[in-house]
Amino acid sequence: MKAPDPLPSYYVIGESRTNADNAITRIFGSFYVAFEVDAATEEVLAFNCTHTLDLTEDYLRRLFVGQHFPSIDAWLEGVLKQHYGGSSRRAVLTSYRDALKRYRSMRAGSE
Repeated sequence: MKAPDPLPSYYVIGESRTNADNAITRIFGSFYVAFEVDAATEEVLAFNCTHTLDLTEDYLRRLFVGQHFPSIDAWLEGVLKQHYGGSSRRAVLTSYRDALKRYRSMRAGSE
């Protein structure tokens, strides 16, 4: 059987722990973010995350989709501090950075 042609994008997940009293931790154990990133432009094409409220995922999706994936690191912490009041703020930042690390490893061919 022939292997499929490679997709023109990367699928990458980042993981982080939230604080112990957070509903996400109680339900899922960790906070996860998932990105589909265009291989040529590095634009975020799609986004999902673990969440207990749909608005959390909707808000974060609007924040990430359409952005240049590696460049998000330059502004994410400030935007989250000013505009994101969810208890998972630190987990969003940490899980994005975990996903970025995995993404860079995948692009380098070492993962």
